[in-house]
Amino acid sequence: MVFAGMNYLAVIVAAVGAFAFGAVYYGALGKSWMAALGKTEGELKGPDGKMSPFPFILSFVAELVMAWALAGVLGHLGPGQVTVTNGAISAFFLWLGFVLTTIAVNNAYARRKLALTAIDAVHWLGVLIVEGVIIGAFGV
Repeated sequence: MVFAGMNYLAVIVAAVGAFAFGAVYYGALGKSWMAALGKTEGELKGPDGKMSPFPFILSFVAELVMAWALAGVLGHLGPGQVTVTNGAISAFFLWLGFVLTTIAVNNAYARRKLALTAIDAVHWLGVLIVEGVIIGAFGV
């Protein structure tokens, strides 16, 4: 499933893997995340008592875009350089340079708790590492 030099199957599998990681991660840290956010479960649900599907759909779309962009970056390493190790290392540096810094700045201006920044930042680190490893394994 390679089109125009990109393995789109790798991108899709990476996004699904990242979404699954997020489900497990926030399943384990959901109460801590809500406390750091200063919200209760009831406050996060709509008037009908249900969670909106929108944040979940948006998360998957964001993870799909991240996987596509990461595959593009990894593709520029050159032939034979797209490996699991290089996928993980590249993911880490992209997280450090762009994701962590963005989350930290946004949460600082909003005066959010450091715990919220840490929980969300580690989530996105995991997302990118999962994606980098999968894309590295599949190749671009």
